[in-house]
Amino acid sequence: MTVDYHWLEGRYDRVPALMADLVRRRPTVIATPGDNAAALAAKAATATIPIVFGVPEDPVKLGLVASFARPGGNATGVNYFNQEVAAKRLDLLHKLVPKAVRVAVLVNPANGLTETTLREVQDAARAIGLQIQTLNATTIGEIDAAFAVLAREHPDALFVGSDPFFVSRRGQLANLAVRERIPSAYGNRDYVAVGGLMS
Repeated sequence: MTVDYHWLEGRYDRVPALMADLVRRRPTVIATPGDNAAALAAKAATATIPIVFGVPEDPVKLGLVASFARPGGNATGVNYFNQEVAAKRLDLLHKLVPKAVRVAVLVNPANGLTETTLREVQDAARAIGLQIQTLNATTIGEIDAAFAVLAREHPDALFVGSDPFFVSRRGQLANLAVRERIPSAYGNRDYVAVGGLMS
């Protein structure tokens, strides 16, 4: 068995071309762990090659499967429920930092989840009484630039949106948050393992 890995490095614009190339090679299976864009591109690229996905949103709503009980078609996989718990993550961050009024939210605008994440977080912030400041980052340099804004504007806490690129940069994100002394909440324990505050 041969496993052929492809890493997009946060470049979601490359997903359709990558999937077209994979389908031309006729793999036994396509695995798309942790990302809506890759799973949707794989589904659009082939109706015959089996697809095993890991997505942070409801795969039925995304159109990847017909239902949880009977997925049908050529795709099956796992829902990580990251989007469903975005509001809860913000609530837990607020409980950890109860005096917080202003929370910065770091998202990757190239990720198709950004709009959903911001909507969930903004709705939860209104209910809690928090002010939200959105910061965007799609590259390593833009992460550094976002933290320069945090250093200048001093929000009370940081909420990092779920994103595979951010997970790959978890050390950078955790170290910058510690350096700036900003309490931060992340989407999974990988961040905490490298020094992040909570997930």
